Amino acid sequence: MDIKRLVLWAVMLFSMLTLWNNWGIYNGKPSMFAPPKPPELTAPVAGANGEGSVPATGATATAAAAAPVTAPGETPVHSEPITITTDVFKAVFDTEGGQLKHLELLQHKNTKSQTLLDVITEKIHHADTEQAQQNEVIFDDTPKLKYLAQTGLIGDLYPNHRTGYTVRPGPRSLDNSDQVQLILDSEKGGVKLTKIFTFKRGQYSIDVKHEVTNNTGAAISPSLYLQLVRDGNKPETARFAPSAFTGAAVYTDADHFKTVPFDKVEKGTEEHAAKADNGWIALVQHFFVSAFIPPQKMPREIYTKKVDTNLYAIGNILPMGSVAPGATVSVDATLFSGPQDTALLEKVAPGFELVKDYGFFTVVAKPIFWIMDQIHKLLGNWGWTIVAFTALMRLAFFPLSAASYRSMAKMKVLTPKMTAIRERYKSDPQKMNQAMMELYKSEKANPIGGCLPVLIQMPVFFALYSVLQSSVETRNAPWLGWIQDLSTPDPLSILPVLMAVAMFIQTRLSPPPPDPMQAKIMMFMPLIFSITFFWFPSGVVLYYVVNTTLSIAQQWFITKKLNAPKPA
Repeated sequence: MDIKRLVLWAVMLFSMLTLWNNWGIYNGKPSMFAPPKPPELTAPVAGANGEGSVPATGATATAAAAAPVTAPGETPVHSEPITITTDVFKAVFDTEGGQLKHLELLQHKNTKSQTLLDVITEKIHHADTEQAQQNEVIFDDTPKLKYLAQTGLIGDLYPNHRTGYTVRPGPRSLDNSDQVQLILDSEKGGVKLTKIFTFKRGQYSIDVKHEVTNNTGAAISPSLYLQLVRDGNKPETARFAPSAFTGAAVYTDADHFKTVPFDKVEKGTEEHAAKADNGWIALVQHFFVSAFIPPQKMPREIYTKKVDTNLYAIGNILPMGSVAPGATVSVDATLFSGPQDTALLEKVAPGFELVKDYGFFTVVAKPIFWIMDQIHKLLGNWGWTIVAFTALMRLAFFPLSAASYRSMAKMKVLTPKMTAIRERYKSDPQKMNQAMMELYKSEKANPIGGCLPVLIQMPVFFALYSVLQSSVETRNAPWLGWIQDLSTPDPLSILPVLMAVAMFIQTRLSPPPPDPMQAKIMMFMPLIFSITFFWFPSGVVLYYVVNTTLSIAQQWFITKKLNAPKPA
């Protein structure tokens, strides 16, 4: 009996440690089993405003250094912020380069998540615990966050994201319209570049059109670049909480979805498609994504590069063909910046829903989310959706769980006989093992019979964890009074405490190991495991509380049934 219990706890402990370690490695953190790397110092970004360099042809092989905004002898570029407001965006562009330098999501609030332990810790250290609720900021140009969307033409002879632009007059907010446009013009060396950004009501996709007019006396062959620039810092999360992937991503029909961690860009060891005529490039962070989607069937180069210390870029270079004198050519693209909402992502571009990456358990996680989404459409509350889905899953796995608990209950009944055998043959281990095997055979019991059902269910449990950890649908989603955001830890730590109690009860229902030391270890296991739940998203902890509670009810019912006196 003690062998089966030790195997179960060992499997659970090893699985949790492995999951936690792999999750950290996947998100760019060092392995728990390797010595930590020294922290990298962040230096100020070069250039007047820290903008990335203009990519050159063959940018996949060259990481150009950041250049100043103006060359010696040139007139400084005038910088003026232009704000566009829609029902979902507050976007700020700069006439210096026509860059998108600030973007707020008006329908997504960002509250610093804290557990009760975090608050107590900050109180002890007299830290500020105010949690002002603000709009989620994606793009920004501050020392805290540098995240920009830049476009332009290759080469310093043409307008790029360091050139001055003039702004055409027009409305700056939707008001009663369904769309609003921002039009920027810049001319350099006889070549005029016009950027047209079109914002539509209720959409996180921005139509981006670039028109190139050749006012020179000879044909030109310009190339357009679309790039996203970001620092390597991860968004703030609760202390000790597992963080999601932050970095670049590339999708092509041939290579499919591939993440590109910033540390690999730093080392120059990144791997992704270099050329394609389809797909998109993106920067991904927990719950949100920004991406440039060029026209399909248009050849492009795909590049990632280090722009400066702790500053990285991913982009496309799109050849626009030959442009005759006096002619104009244009390229239409899409800039998406918003939440990783599954229903929303599927409409943006082929394969775009893959940015909501469930990792190793994607095959199982996708159908799990689909089922949960259908339940949510009926219940309208993600907390109760988690409760209902957990109950359905326990029902689906009832035969497996019942077999496990029947095995555990039978072993509990045999515990006195097993103890007697150990006492009788404590000086002869060989005879003890032989007597044990005879007992198992005569009673038709299997000491590890409860392990296999648990192992079969574990991939589903891990996939569900990935779903709850990755789904922006649970962000700012309330359940009951004190739980107002299922994606953040329980602010009062009630659910983790309930989890510890439930695990303790489950341990008491299981047959105790005969060895006193093992028995003490088993008693402390619930406390050890439950500590990590204080920093887990409350939606994840809610699932485990409901699942453990239903497991206790099922185990109690089966044990009581097996222990019931048989009729004469």
